[in-house]
Amino acid sequence: MQNKKPAKVPVHGAPHSKQVRIIGGDWKRTPLPVLEAQGLRPTPDRVRETVFNWLRHLQGDWDDKQVLDLFAGSGALGFEAASRGAQSVTLVDANTAIIRQLEANRDKVKASNVTVLRGDALAVAQSLALRGQRFDVIFVDPPYQQDLLARSLPLCAPLLKEGGLVYAEAEHALTDADAPDWLAPWDVVRCDKAGMVHFHLLGLRPAA
Repeated sequence: MQNKKPAKVPVHGAPHSKQVRIIGGDWKRTPLPVLEAQGLRPTPDRVRETVFNWLRHLQGDWDDKQVLDLFAGSGALGFEAASRGAQSVTLVDANTAIIRQLEANRDKVKASNVTVLRGDALAVAQSLALRGQRFDVIFVDPPYQQDLLARSLPLCAPLLKEGGLVYAEAEHALTDADAPDWLAPWDVVRCDKAGMVHFHLLGLRPAA
């Protein structure tokens, strides 16, 4: 009887690596390692392609764009924007291991237009607003079931330039008839669904 090698058992709690692939721009087809961490859901290629087509149609070229990725995670959205020529991209995450991976990926592609910040996304958003920073695009893809989208969107309003847009992922559509009060200042400019993911572009309604 042939002896079988015992299966390798991963160390409990140790991060495992997978990857995302940039789909457009200077780093097209470049794979970027991604840590497997709780609540981390890299935005699928199909969704990214759709969203970046929307943004290109609505806002034009990326050359002068300033971008904020509040719950960066894999960095797929932020690095995609940087690859397409965004002037500056700020990636924010609270997880130390994820921050190290984002920094390594930034160094891998020599992304001089990418800044990585470690910190609580909500606190960082407030700090950036107080410093007067403004962005053309803000990506908000927080972990689900923690009410983070409801808490993030009010903080995004003062961070947006005129005509700026927020990309938001959620476990449900934001176009329901019983939309929550925190969505009242926002128009859903574009929306779609891929699998269980509902994704949207939001713009601030004109002040009354």
